[in-house]
Amino acid sequence: MSSNLPSRRFAILGLLALGGCGFAPVYSDSNTLRGAIAFKADETIAGYRLQERLEQRLGRATAPRYTLDVTMTRGSRSAAITDDGDTTRYNVTGIAKWTLTDATGQQVEKGKVDAFTSYSATGSTTATQTAATDATARLSVILADMIVSRLLILSPKLMQ
Repeated sequence: MSSNLPSRRFAILGLLALGGCGFAPVYSDSNTLRGAIAFKADETIAGYRLQERLEQRLGRATAPRYTLDVTMTRGSRSAAITDDGDTTRYNVTGIAKWTLTDATGQQVEKGKVDAFTSYSATGSTTATQTAATDATARLSVILADMIVSRLLILSPKLMQ
């Protein structure tokens, strides 16, 4: 009979070593960017949803050290067409270009994220319009989450 006891010991010692090396969870409430960024987005429904999601993830700024300016562009294209030429599914594409500036107005970082989502157009006119609105809202959330991920990767650099 063999034992996995040595491998368990190494695993426990490895976890203890990682705990003492200064690693901190990126998604914790003690994140250094929480409440430190003021957000500016397009004055559209999609821009509002994007800004709302950014504030949910990073907190509303009380004393901002940075400003994040986000510009979104959206598009729509047919994804599924029947033999009769009717479109039954649409893809909603989006690109969000963002710029992070510090309190002096100097650009700290910039980037671009893109994503897509889709919706079905097989129901009534009202159902299709509701599905399109929901797809746009989902796209805004996806883009905001991608921006937050990039900012969290940058956070150690920003706090130097």
